[in-house]
Amino acid sequence: MPFDALYLSAVTEELAPAVGSRIDRVQQPTRDTVLLQLRSREGSRKLLITLNPNHPRVHFTELSFENPAQPPMFCMLLRKHLTGAKIAAFTQKPMERMLTVTLDTYDELGDPARKLLVLELMGRTSNLILVGPDGRIIDCLRRVDLEMSETRQVLPGLYYHEPPAQDKRDPFSMTEADFAALLYSVDSPTRLDKLLLGSLNGLSPLLCRELSCRVCGETDADVLELEDRAEAARILADFFASCRPFTPTLLRRDGIPAEFSCVPIRQYGGYLEEERPESCCKLLDTFYGVRERAERQRQRAQQLTKTVTNHRDRVSRKLELQRKEKAESQDRERLRRCGDLITANFYRMTKGQTVLETEDFYDPDLKPVQIRLSPQLSPQQNAAKYYKDYARAKHAEQILSEQITRGERELSYLQSVLEELSRAETDRDLTEIRAELAEQGYVRDQERKKQMKQQPSKPMEFVSSSGFRILVGRNNRQNDQLTLKMAARSDIWLHTQKIHGSHVIIVCAGQQPDDQTVTEAAQLAAWYSQARQGQNVAVDLTPVRNVKKPQGSLPGMVIYDKYNTVYVTPDGTLPEKLHL
Repeated sequence: MPFDALYLSAVTEELAPAVGSRIDRVQQPTRDTVLLQLRSREGSRKLLITLNPNHPRVHFTELSFENPAQPPMFCMLLRKHLTGAKIAAFTQKPMERMLTVTLDTYDELGDPARKLLVLELMGRTSNLILVGPDGRIIDCLRRVDLEMSETRQVLPGLYYHEPPAQDKRDPFSMTEADFAALLYSVDSPTRLDKLLLGSLNGLSPLLCRELSCRVCGETDADVLELEDRAEAARILADFFASCRPFTPTLLRRDGIPAEFSCVPIRQYGGYLEEERPESCCKLLDTFYGVRERAERQRQRAQQLTKTVTNHRDRVSRKLELQRKEKAESQDRERLRRCGDLITANFYRMTKGQTVLETEDFYDPDLKPVQIRLSPQLSPQQNAAKYYKDYARAKHAEQILSEQITRGERELSYLQSVLEELSRAETDRDLTEIRAELAEQGYVRDQERKKQMKQQPSKPMEFVSSSGFRILVGRNNRQNDQLTLKMAARSDIWLHTQKIHGSHVIIVCAGQQPDDQTVTEAAQLAAWYSQARQGQNVAVDLTPVRNVKKPQGSLPGMVIYDKYNTVYVTPDGTLPEKLHL
């Protein structure tokens, strides 16, 4: 995990100016995330504490988080004890992924009291523990009982004890001689990065590989292959003596954040793009912000996605059977001909006959033909059966054509909902999509008791380089509202051609948008569609007055004419550049 004890040291230095701030608000956006709103004379800032087992961390953040309608019980407890508390200190245990926030506050009687908020950022065992003035645990995010751990329990009412120390050394307390002794103690093949990882406290695998690279020029070098272990010890000692001040370093692979550190990373040799953010906290916002939001929404949307996918697959299978049945009904003319040939040959037939052999007078060459008969039926009844099967097939084609048309519309609608779910960014987006599905009968309407009513979300709003407002719908119902209610008839409407996506409106306000505005709006339409990973995406545009909604059509479905088409390549950086 790149967020090691060394990186926590860098973050702790950046948290120091917040000493003296008061906690103005406590929020818990997700089960393992707590957000503290701090206020001081210099202004307000947000302290993010994340105990996610995959990437626990703490830092100042500028990201926005959506809170649940009903705050969790742990959040209510933190509000009771922390609101109004003054931060007295941020203390990190040397080279441990533990941070203690010392708080000056008051007890139930109004007397001054000092409490501790202990952050244990240790992977799967990460925890957030509130400790009272008497050293007892008031409560914690994850309770650990005897069944979960025999060595250390973390429960309300127990005295707080730190996690057992690892049998490792603090590299900042080691001298050049100590590093030399460590290297000379190796007498069997051992990779240097593995030796450092197992012997030194608080270092991530990335940093251990970096140290190996600086000592040997290779990330997987063996200690036994070192030509001069004393020189290697000097390099290691110099590194820890000179790594401060810290240098936030973000590494990107094809533009996507891949690694980060608080010291320069040389092991990739220019293979990864290097970026130097202003601070370690802003680096973490950049690295985790988009990734976590996407992962969080994917998890929240998982059940809805599964439900819609099941409906889509069911409709798809039904359509396949209907198309097959319709294709079989195309053979109905043969049934009518068989009935005619039987009728013309009544005089030659007897009851109990299984096959009629006769000339086909529909064929110019009068070729002989064999017609199967039911021996239980009379000739007249056999003819009537063929005519009845013909009429049924003719009627079936008409009914099947209507059903296939409805099925194709439903399939297209469900695919559009799946596309919306893939780019839902907030709980409100998911709530609106669920409400839309409930209206269409695909899911049950959720119980609304004990839930706060949320205001409908607004379309995404952007401003083009030329100053034109551009509105983008978030879901099908919002697309209808945006196109049919909010937009003026003279505004420009855009949508990807024959591909599911958002409705996009250029607000003209009586002016003619320039080519740059049209291009940017088309790129937004392509980005907020199923074609966001494509190139040269076709986007149709037309005045809003040319867009109509057929009566009884599903949400988001419209028809339009008299349109132009432009071809653009989606740009993932454009929404951030143009967003208000």
